[in-house]
Amino acid sequence: MRAIGQRAIHLFAVLVVATFATFSLVDLIPGDAAEIVAGEGATEDQVDAIRERLGLNQPMLVRYGAWMLNVLQGDLGRSYVTNQSVADTLLARLPVSLEIALVSQVIALAIAIPWALYSAYRENGWFDRIGGVLGFGGLATPSFVLGLVLIYIFAGGVLSIFPATGYVSFATDPLGNLWSIALPVMCLVPAEAAIYRQVLRSDAISTLRENFVLMAKSKGLPPGQVLRRHVLRPSSLSLITIAGVSVGGVIGGTVIVETMFAVPGMGALLAQSVNERDFMMLQGALLVICVVYVVVNLLVDVGYVLLDPRARN
Repeated sequence: MRAIGQRAIHLFAVLVVATFATFSLVDLIPGDAAEIVAGEGATEDQVDAIRERLGLNQPMLVRYGAWMLNVLQGDLGRSYVTNQSVADTLLARLPVSLEIALVSQVIALAIAIPWALYSAYRENGWFDRIGGVLGFGGLATPSFVLGLVLIYIFAGGVLSIFPATGYVSFATDPLGNLWSIALPVMCLVPAEAAIYRQVLRSDAISTLRENFVLMAKSKGLPPGQVLRRHVLRPSSLSLITIAGVSVGGVIGGTVIVETMFAVPGMGALLAQSVNERDFMMLQGALLVICVVYVVVNLLVDVGYVLLDPRARN
């Protein structure tokens, strides 16, 4: 617990640095939010009044300090464009992206773990070679290309199974919810599964050469039991790291996927905020993504301790 507490303090410092970096980058985006809020035909005096009301005429460090002070008090501000609460908007958008990210990660892990273990057990066999080719193919295929192919095949071009756009909440219709996120999830799974397969396969090959695994084989244990009980756990540390980072990466990297499938998640909100120069909403969304990264990394550290007692020291 002491080690976890020290890690949490360290991650808080990382969060402060990350928010300052993102605030600085957002400040460099060309365009004047005051002009967009004022609308077309606004006079220069009206634009100046809005700029002063929003605090956009102050130096960047002053605006960051004021924003961070409000964040520590639980206030993320209001949207420059819609005047809606940033926190309320993020609370409505975040569950959508979290659902897509978690479902895609679970499916990718369910595919990658047995795929990687058997590839390691049959190293350089035909299954391993074919798996490597498929994995590199999944990594090399851009998500927008795969999305267009999936829409053509499953959303009207060849078959009409899944909706091409839109989102149905789980509370409204559980089955309709799974149907609405099917194509976005299918678009994310191949690349994630390929990465997990490659990482776990490499570690499993090294573990299979350890003496305790050779001892388990000499006792006559079936290959499946050897892989599950003696190989998977010590080979999963790198996999946990990659999977943890990927959850945050998927939430922040679904801009193309959510825009393509018209899913109202964090990715679509990021793209919309940049286009509208809604810097307050954009900064709030980036803060949430940073927090997700920090929390997931803390959970990864806890997972290390649970999987490998040596990590406690």
